[in-house]
Amino acid sequence: MNRFCRIEQLLGRVALKKLQAARVAVFGLGAVGSYAVESLARAGIGYLRLVDCDVVRPSNFNRQLYALESTLNRPKAEVARARVLDINPACTVEARQAFVDGSTVQALLAQPLDVVVDAIDSVAPKVTLIATAVRAGLKVVASMGAATRLDPSKIRVGDIAETAVCPLAKLVRKRLKAAGVERGVRCIYSIESPRNKTTPIVAEQAPFTKGRPRKPIGSLSYATGMFGLLAAYATIKMIVPLDSEG
Repeated sequence: MNRFCRIEQLLGRVALKKLQAARVAVFGLGAVGSYAVESLARAGIGYLRLVDCDVVRPSNFNRQLYALESTLNRPKAEVARARVLDINPACTVEARQAFVDGSTVQALLAQPLDVVVDAIDSVAPKVTLIATAVRAGLKVVASMGAATRLDPSKIRVGDIAETAVCPLAKLVRKRLKAAGVERGVRCIYSIESPRNKTTPIVAEQAPFTKGRPRKPIGSLSYATGMFGLLAAYATIKMIVPLDSEG
């Protein structure tokens, strides 16, 4: 039995071939992105471009799939690549340790790509990536705020225009509108109001020069992981028909 025989059993041989021919880029390999990549790799996606500028840190252990004692201080993109190849050696994996901005986004989105998954947690790079991908005619799945949520039953999948409650989604929606994008971005978001205990935590200094240090906010792996798994679901649904959806 080959490693993807159960996918063929569920979806059929044609669908499996489409998954194996698909090319997906995942931006952000943390609490959400690591779980999205895991599911996509195990679904047999044939090409994965994995993009993240950061390294594994101690504060990542509570929620990020790549955070292990053996991976501390290693680039997340390289750790992710090694894990995908351990799951499926036939997958073509391109790891990019890069920061998304106006000077890098075009190269990072170099075609051909079937779907772009945005799991970036910084607003400016997030908006730059989404807007550039949409203008290029690419299908986009974007995760909105996953941290500070506890109730998985309140996670939703819908167009960016349908998002509600989530402060990050509201800000992203506003900036995308200014960039000429109002619809056409599939989002994972929660209708649960954000919550966080006010505990003073020192912001981590990034090992790279771009971006700014950010104060960590509370999170639990089951919630952020479900955002990533739903992002993988939305991505797979863009590649193959899922009959259960009617």
